Amino acid sequence: MNRIESMLVNSPPRRWLQRYEARELINLGGRVPGGLVAELGCGPGYGTRLILDRFGAAHVDAVDLDPAMIARARKRLARHTGRVHLAQGSATDLRTGFAPFGSGQDASYDAVFDFAIIHHIPNWRDALAEVARVLKPGGRFYFDEVTATALARPTYQRLFDHPTDNRFTAGEFLAELPRHGLTASESWRTHIGGDYLLGVATRT
Repeated sequence: MNRIESMLVNSPPRRWLQRYEARELINLGGRVPGGLVAELGCGPGYGTRLILDRFGAAHVDAVDLDPAMIARARKRLARHTGRVHLAQGSATDLRTGFAPFGSGQDASYDAVFDFAIIHHIPNWRDALAEVARVLKPGGRFYFDEVTATALARPTYQRLFDHPTDNRFTAGEFLAELPRHGLTASESWRTHIGGDYLLGVATRT
């Protein structure tokens, strides 16, 4: 993630957009009251706070590769002490990232959240495999993703730094889910001509 995208992630417009995304995801998959949740790429912690406050999770384990983002998230989530664990780590290896507090084990989470993180990962299929591994049977995967359609646009290419290989369209992302035991709800949504994909999948 380059400097421009880091600034955007920490901006009021991104917080407004995440509130919209949370509302859409609740409409698609419901809330997770009292649930144990994992979050891929917590960033500055705003999405984590939405998972607690709007989705009703009891506890969130979250990873991010950037220690500066972890530091921002800790400040934002100070009032949620005891309900959040934050760790520097990769979405493709939650067992290692969550090891310090004994989480990240097979079939251990009621839900996993991806607020536009997986498109940053070149081996994105490994991230989906990890999501499926840690979800309990019947657990839900909430995803909000940026597709190859958006990443190919000149504006994205000029402003942001994303992997250029192995990108996914909305259709390719949805087709990959069942290969990892994840069944997407038929009520998934795309926006702006397929640039963005929101949906919920269940671990079968």
